[in-house]
Amino acid sequence: MPVTAHRAGYLAAVTAYLLWGLFPLYWRLLLPATAVEILAHRIVWSAVFVLGIIAGLRSWRTLRTLLRPRTLLTIGVAAVLVGLNWGIYIYGVNAERVVETSLGYFINPLVTVLLGVLVLRERLTAAQWVAVGVGAVAVGVLTVDYGHLPVVALSLAGTFALYGLAKKRLQVPAAHGLALESGLLFLPAAGYLVALTLTGQSTFGAVSGLHTALLVGSGVVTAVPLLLFAAAANRIPLTAIGLLQYLAPILQLACGVLIYHEPMPPARLLGFALVWLALAIFTADGIRRMRAAARAQRAAGPPAAVPTGPLAR
Repeated sequence: MPVTAHRAGYLAAVTAYLLWGLFPLYWRLLLPATAVEILAHRIVWSAVFVLGIIAGLRSWRTLRTLLRPRTLLTIGVAAVLVGLNWGIYIYGVNAERVVETSLGYFINPLVTVLLGVLVLRERLTAAQWVAVGVGAVAVGVLTVDYGHLPVVALSLAGTFALYGLAKKRLQVPAAHGLALESGLLFLPAAGYLVALTLTGQSTFGAVSGLHTALLVGSGVVTAVPLLLFAAAANRIPLTAIGLLQYLAPILQLACGVLIYHEPMPPARLLGFALVWLALAIFTADGIRRMRAAARAQRAAGPPAAVPTGPLAR
């Protein structure tokens, strides 16, 4: 792959994770809208924005190929999961639990690994089991610190891991997948916004012109990092994607502690440190296995040519 494409891939990935990491700053600007109203606007304007992109690219044919009952059922499950994830995240940010939302995305890779074992019957290495065990201890420490399970964090990690599993089964382009997911949620979301308007509870157009523009912009803010991520995934190694993904929760954690001054007592810091240790073990093991696979592939040499023509039977 050309060096310029590699650089473009890294730039796209870093930009995507920077935008995701700064999400808390954006959703706080949408107060006094409730989390549900913000979620509804996010769904509606995401659908409008992504359908506009598809129209501009004239790629309706790809979208039509996905309109099959079985595919739509899986997309419907994915839509519900991503809608729940978006809603929980917006609630967490605006309920002054930004630190806990960052925890959710730190432990998400560990939950994804567990899903691989439980659903896909994948086998873990010894290092991966150690990482999962350390992560479980971390959740226990944080439960003691909070006085209850970190429900927001676990819900974010669980819904996003299940969403990733559904997307893995679908294997659809990012823009078209988001268009269908937001499209399936469009009518309930739009209906809710209409009901808010009719009952005089809507903040759309009632706070300020900037607030209204930011509500509309939630669709762009949602779609752009996803599209950048899709572009990056086609240009840079999976190991790079895996390492860069931690940029977003690190920034979210920084927003919670440094900007919104959320508490970080010693016990909570210990819990986060254990999560980071688990992620370090998990990431190091992944890099080691990928390097070993690459060495084995180089040692085996190029694959033998496959016979073609009438003798290829």
